[in-house]
Order: sequence, then C-alpha cells, then structure tokens
Amino acid sequence: MTVDFWQATLTFVVLTPGVVFGVLALLWLLGWAPTERVVSRITALTFSVSIFGLALIVGRLGYTGAASVAVTFGNWFAVHDYHFPLVLMADRLSIPFLGLTLVLSGLIGQFSATYLHRERGFLRFFLLLHLFAFGSLLAFAAGSFDLLAGGWEMVGITSVLLIAFFQQRPAPVENGLRVFAVYRACDIGLLVGVFAMHHWTGTASFAAGLPELTGMQPVIVCLLLLLAASGKAAQVPFSGWLPRAMEGPTPSSAIFYGAISIHAGAYLLLRVQPMLTHSRLASALVIGIGVATAIHGSIVGRASADAKTSLAYASLTQVGVVFVEIGMGWKWIAVAHILGHATVRTLQFLRAPSMLHDYHKMRSAIGGELAPSGKHLEDLFPEPLQLWLYRCALDRGHLDTILDDFVIHPLEWLSRLFARVDNLGSDQPANRRERMTLSVRSPAGQGGG
Repeated sequence: MTVDFWQATLTFVVLTPGVVFGVLALLWLLGWAPTERVVSRITALTFSVSIFGLALIVGRLGYTGAASVAVTFGNWFAVHDYHFPLVLMADRLSIPFLGLTLVLSGLIGQFSATYLHRERGFLRFFLLLHLFAFGSLLAFAAGSFDLLAGGWEMVGITSVLLIAFFQQRPAPVENGLRVFAVYRACDIGLLVGVFAMHHWTGTASFAAGLPELTGMQPVIVCLLLLLAASGKAAQVPFSGWLPRAMEGPTPSSAIFYGAISIHAGAYLLLRVQPMLTHSRLASALVIGIGVATAIHGSIVGRASADAKTSLAYASLTQVGVVFVEIGMGWKWIAVAHILGHATVRTLQFLRAPSMLHDYHKMRSAIGGELAPSGKHLEDLFPEPLQLWLYRCALDRGHLDTILDDFVIHPLEWLSRLFARVDNLGSDQPANRRERMTLSVRSPAGQGGG
C-alpha cells in the first residue's frame, strides 16, 4: 500500500500523542523520571506539531475541495466474513472535533504544568493526558465503528483513572469505580450495535457511507448506540455519576466534562444521524432524553453547593440541548454548539478558583449577599412546587438511587459471582492436596498416639 503525504500527515496527527505516551511510559517503567520542565515541553511540542499537521490537512481540503482524507492500513484481523478494518478518516465532521481535541489538550497541558507543580502524580497526569488525547483522536478519526470503539474505551479508562487521581483518599477511588461501572453497562450498547451491523451487513465501516440497513434494523442499531452515547454524555437516567467525577483534578474535569469526553456521545449520534432520519422512534427518544436532561441539569445545577458541580450540570444542560438538535436533524447547528460550548466551559472550569476569589471580593465590597440569578423564573411556580423541586434537586433527581438499584448493585453482584466461580476452579487442586496430606498424616498421628 502506498501512503501519500496527506495520508501520512493524518496518521502522524492521530498517532503522535499515543507514541509519546508509550515512550514516556516505557522510560518511566525503566526507571527514568523526567523533570516537570521536560514533560511540559514534550507535551507542548507534541500538540503544537499535531495542530500544525491538522492545519495542513484543512488547507488541502479547502484548496482542492476534496471531501476527506482517508488512509487504510488493511485489516487488524479477519475471520471468515468478519474483518476489523483499520481506517483513519478526516472529513468535514471529524476535523472540527480533531482540532478541538488538539487545541484544548495543549491548553490543558500548559495550564497543568503550573497547576500540578510539585504534585506527586505530575508525570502520571501527563501520561494519562496523552493517552486521552490519543483515544479521542482515534475515536474522532476512525473510519469504522470498530476502530471508534477502541478510542471510545481509551477515553473511558483514562476518565476513570483521572477521577481516581488522588488515590491516597478512598472517595476518588470509590467514585472512579462507580463511573467505570456505569460506563461498562452503557458501552454494551456500542459493542452490540457494532456486532449487529456486522451480522446484518457484513461491515461496520462508514468511510464510504453507513452500512445499508433495512426494516427495523436501523432502529435497533440507533437505540443501542443511543444507550452508549447517553452513558458517555451522562444523559438521564445516567447523570448520577457526573458529580462524582468532579473528584479529579480541575484540568481533567475541564477537558473531560466540559469539553471532549462529554461530547463524545453527541459525536457518535452525529455519525449515525442519517440512520436517525429513517427512525422516528430513535429520533424521538434522542429528543426526549435531551429535553429531560436539560431540565434536570438546570434544576439540579441551581442547588449545587460547589463551583465544579454547578459547572458540570451546566455542561449537562447544554449537551442535552445538543441531543435535541441532533434528534431534530440540525447537524451543523449541533456541531457549532459543541465547539462553542466546549471552549467556553473549559475556560470556566479552569477559571473556577479565580472566579470564587473574585466573587468573595465582590461580596465583601458590597457588604452583603449578591442577588441570585433566575429568581423571576422561580416566582412562576407556586411555593409547594418550588419546595418539591428544591428537595428533588438536593437529591439530584434520585438518579443515584436508580443507578444503584439497576446498574451498580447488579454489576457488583455479578462481579462477586464470577469471582466465586473463578475461585472454585483455582481452589479445587489446593483442597485435594490438603485432603491427601491429611489422609497421609492421620495414620502416623494415630500410631504415635
């Protein structure tokens, strides 16, 4: 296979953060501990050259009018009619997300160099930042749902590890495991959806157009992918894990739950948007989930007790509106909304500590409380309804209880069951040896007595 300059450039843009992660991780395991300055400079160089490479691709597409740049590396493996193609593609939908990932990851890297100065996990954070960027780029530039699932899983595992970043405390680790359980439960939709496409059409590649599905097949696939998208984007009823994800460092909260990760579900729906147009049921569900999430985020965000959680629910509200736009078929309005919201929300997360400082200074200057916003909206409801909404908001819509009963506890029960089954197989030889030892020793013990 011959790879031209533009295909090589796309490959370079996507793989560079992953290569940097692999090299730094390997050197770290071999005992090399780079200084903070070296790590921050490597990070800055990585994302700078990647942004330059993506800018070249954008210029080439704009100059020639080509629809996309795609590079095929063949199949990872093939079994009979099933094959896993390795295809990277930069088109008009993926390029905005690729640029957003590179720019904001570079910005977070520069901010974190100061924010995490002398933090014990400094190198670990930057390793995970590079792995997250690689997973995001791989998901956005994938030319098939198979490869998209690979990047999707990298984003998920780095999210969990960064939530549990301050591992010396039990709460971040517990919340990280809780988020991991929700991700696992919802990602079943992506895996089964990809399997269904292979089973019905023989391919899950969209580099040359979406697979041709007939009858109820597109409805089933869209519903499965909607499950995965809702879990990743913390849409109702899976929103309960979002406030727990704020246990991680502020820079990771900014790029995950203000910018990239929380919009990955929207990107997945944008990829299958042509299928949604042929399924009124799936489109109606996307709109319904988006509306419910926007209302839920608005109500709960007003009762949040800390700045990061309030910003997280503000993000949730906007992503709910994005889901509505996708369900209505307003594809490019949704893309513009995502780009604007991700940029603004990232800056708000990064500025949250300074914002609180400014708020306290302003409060001291006026000698009292600042007037709350949105009071005119609250006055539209009768007082009993206001009190009920406030209680519901304090409990975050009881979604934690729903997740506990239908996701977390069942998964914990299955994990314990599988652990017991695994122990049965591993303990049998030891039990046999113990019984044989007792049977050999018992006559000697009796004779000696």
